[in-house]
Amino acid sequence: MLMNKDSRPQIWVIRHAETEWSLNGRHTGRTDIPLTARGNEAAVELKPWVSAMQFGTVLSSPRTRAIHTAQLCGLENQVRVEPLLAEWDYGDYEGWTSLEIATKNPGWDLWHHGCPGGEHLSDVHKRAVQLLDHCKSLSGNIAMFTHGHFSRVLIATWLELPVTRGRSFAIRAGSVNVLGWEHINKVIWSMGAVPSGPGVGR
Repeated sequence: MLMNKDSRPQIWVIRHAETEWSLNGRHTGRTDIPLTARGNEAAVELKPWVSAMQFGTVLSSPRTRAIHTAQLCGLENQVRVEPLLAEWDYGDYEGWTSLEIATKNPGWDLWHHGCPGGEHLSDVHKRAVQLLDHCKSLSGNIAMFTHGHFSRVLIATWLELPVTRGRSFAIRAGSVNVLGWEHINKVIWSMGAVPSGPGVGR
């Protein structure tokens, strides 16, 4: 895994490991879906990576799938719940696949339309800004256990990109994404890395 040479703290954005709904492509926001057996194994496989890094703060979404991932990879004594790390609230589209949504609402785009009964992109972006502002008051490296779409918004916000560019980042279940600095620039030091593969999308 690529580690930076900058002495400033890193932010490790870790998507929870596999659930039945993440495997099936269902939008999973508020629903508290547990990890699959393979998800449990993938979380344990992260342990050598996270044990090699000293974290001053470990934060997790309130959802069990994120908390359990943090616990299984060895951070059970440090993790604390941070509501800002919750997944995008998909509202009426909770549990639906993109294909099912497109059948009901042709032309729908999460990054433009948001979710009826749920959050708009601006709502999720506001949470990401609040979270990163909070990080400025923390010391040491930070681990964040969160979700696919919120990770994408968080990364775009860190890089100071238009938040709609979050659509360009593919975040696999159980992957590690390392944010940090190079000189004066905010950068991604590692993207989509998993212990069992080279970190390419699937």
